[in-house]
Amino acid sequence: MKIRLEQLTKKFPNRNKKQGEFVIAVNNFNFEIPDGKLIGLLGPSGCGKSTALNLISGLEKPTEGKIFFGDDDVTNLPPENRGVGMVFQNYALYPHLTVQQNIMFPLQNLKGKDKLSKEEMQRRALEAAKLVQIDMLMERKPSELSGGQQQRVAIARALVKMPRVLLLDEPLSNLDARLRLQTREEIRRIQKATKITTIFVTHDQDEAMSISDMIVVMKDGVVHQIGKPQEVYDHPTNLFVATFLGTPSINVFRGRVQDGQLAIGGENVLSVPGVPNRDVICAIRPEGFLLDEKGPFTLGLERMEVMGRDTSVVCTHEDGVSEVIRAIVRTDSVVDEEKETVRFTLIPSKVHLFDPETEEDLPFMA
Repeated sequence: MKIRLEQLTKKFPNRNKKQGEFVIAVNNFNFEIPDGKLIGLLGPSGCGKSTALNLISGLEKPTEGKIFFGDDDVTNLPPENRGVGMVFQNYALYPHLTVQQNIMFPLQNLKGKDKLSKEEMQRRALEAAKLVQIDMLMERKPSELSGGQQQRVAIARALVKMPRVLLLDEPLSNLDARLRLQTREEIRRIQKATKITTIFVTHDQDEAMSISDMIVVMKDGVVHQIGKPQEVYDHPTNLFVATFLGTPSINVFRGRVQDGQLAIGGENVLSVPGVPNRDVICAIRPEGFLLDEKGPFTLGLERMEVMGRDTSVVCTHEDGVSEVIRAIVRTDSVVDEEKETVRFTLIPSKVHLFDPETEEDLPFMA
């Protein structure tokens, strides 16, 4: 099911009248979600991503704009008539019902021509349970399940209605790190198997980037960038997107371009043809540093952090906006920890320049 959002806006009354009459939670959101794709709505807390999901589901009514499912205008359609399945952060399971009864619950509310027999409801519940691999737990109560199993029950309950659209509102937030990884892989597997158009809301950029076909990066109700995860990571449109995506975070410096050379702290660290002479904000991905004893970029050496598959060289720089600078290098890299400084060569494709005032991207030929 293709979803089209046209100038979607949601305003809430502002309790603090000194700050304005309204709080704009979603501001002029335009986007077309392709049929059968998994889209990640990504941003910090309060950015409007959950509000956008509630507008699509029908739990909230837009102040302005329209929502289309395929060619159908569903802007004013009640949630129960939209054909959506929703999975919440807190699972929202009925504690007194078994797994089977929880999954069947949406089917029991069907009326008229859509009403199903008990046998058909049990069959569909079992199919949904098999899809999320909990069919052996059908007689258990939620209190007898792990967090990951409870989340699978919630997903099965959303899928049993055979929805046109599946909406996931931070479904992994209550799980531990290992279980989050396993469950997000399961969500991707289920989405590919069902081919249901899915919108996945999260503040965790690793989750969004790992399973989404496309990501939408939001801040303060405004969409800042839409694209394939790797494209957005490699080509951020502004400083916010650059700093929000990536673990560890991108390193930010104050710099200046002079005669086609990027200077940071008095050192010409990289050739940046096509950028006029001006002050810039320079952001460098942690993997953009190459250890080089004769490299042009000198950083103060603080310590080494061995992380197993790679090593972080933790540094400082007087022109660093970031409190610490992290360079990711191979574990077999040799760094003399007795020295006060370490030198690097930069990988041009991992370096991004931004306007200090607008924070918009300043492209250059890498």
